Amino acid sequence: MATTATPATPEVLWAQRSSATDASKNFIYLTISVPDIPPSNLKLDLKPQGLSFEGHSETLKKSYKVDLEFYAEIDTEQSKVHHTGKNVEMKLQKKELKEEYWPRLLKDSKRVHFLKTDFDKWVDEDEQDEAPEDDFSQFGGMGGMPGMGGMGGGMGGMGGMGGMGGMGGMGGMGGMGGMGGDFGGIDFSKLGGGGDLGGDDDDDDDDDDMPPLEGEEEEEVGENKTADTSKGDAGKEGAVKDDGDNAAK
Repeated sequence: MATTATPATPEVLWAQRSSATDASKNFIYLTISVPDIPPSNLKLDLKPQGLSFEGHSETLKKSYKVDLEFYAEIDTEQSKVHHTGKNVEMKLQKKELKEEYWPRLLKDSKRVHFLKTDFDKWVDEDEQDEAPEDDFSQFGGMGGMPGMGGMGGGMGGMGGMGGMGGMGGMGGMGGMGGMGGDFGGIDFSKLGGGGDLGGDDDDDDDDDDMPPLEGEEEEEVGENKTADTSKGDAGKEGAVKDDGDNAAK
């Protein structure tokens, strides 16, 4: 791993929770601010009494290093870590269940310039019950971090996220395209006459069976009367002609 002659000390933020009965609410929240450091370029060595961190950013051409000795012991097996593009976040489980807060993070009471209170996560000791639940769903075990292979637990917890790949199964929804065939099992041929949509034969039959409109019926009657009258006049004219011919003879 590439390093520089003088590694910089990263900013370290911390907050805490405490409980004498609930281990899940008895921890240190620690954040090491180290941007643009890939997992392959960092080393985190966590021990019950403290931690050692080293990392190098290729993009920033900058190396970081920090060593911390804790005020009291932590449980490395139950501690968790979350590495992002901006920092390394840790939930360090306090080994001793105790109602009181640690008076400080480090064993040495001497003030150090890089260590600061994380006010976004800090709550006063007597206000813990009113504080919102902390979300550690993105955190995994310490085992997956470089240099932490022997710490048990394992980042394998995060490996479970690989199960999200199963979401690809949602592609099966494409099967809904089959609805174009039978529309979920509905047989439209049995729904009234809908199956013959667009046909012309039924329309022709309907036109043949339709009764004549009122105006058309009167018109046909009138035409029939005119035809009968014309026949009668023609008959009269024929009779008159025959009489005339007979008289001439």
